[in-house]
Amino acid sequence: MSATTVEDHVWGRIVTDAPQYRPVRVSMSYEPEGDPRAVRFAFPGGTGWTFPREVLESGLRKPVRSGDVEVWPCGRAQAVVEFHSAEGVAVVQFDSNVLNRFLRHTYAAAVGGSSAGTEPGAGTAQAGAETEPA
Repeated sequence: MSATTVEDHVWGRIVTDAPQYRPVRVSMSYEPEGDPRAVRFAFPGGTGWTFPREVLESGLRKPVRSGDVEVWPCGRAQAVVEFHSAEGVAVVQFDSNVLNRFLRHTYAAAVGGSSAGTEPGAGTAQAGAETEPA
């Protein structure tokens, strides 16, 4: 079985001290043939971060940091992903169900059911879904 690249385009909300959040379109991708343990989040303009898929998964339950990326739950239905760079910090809030769906897509696309790419009971949702900003 050949691996399939997963790419989901979703809306997140940039968190600032302004009274309202600013929506941002994020491309989340997973390439099991490249690095089956990594995911990539890319933003308009080409800025992106690649980090361990485990950080995203664990960060939905408790705060987790790896290198320049930190993920933590925010209430019952949202999660925050914080990206650090030399230019500063970007804080983006996502609906948790969007991130969970993306993770299910990555496990469904994993190469031949290897332990690095499968999750017991992983869903079989189709990749490429788009969620409008809330």
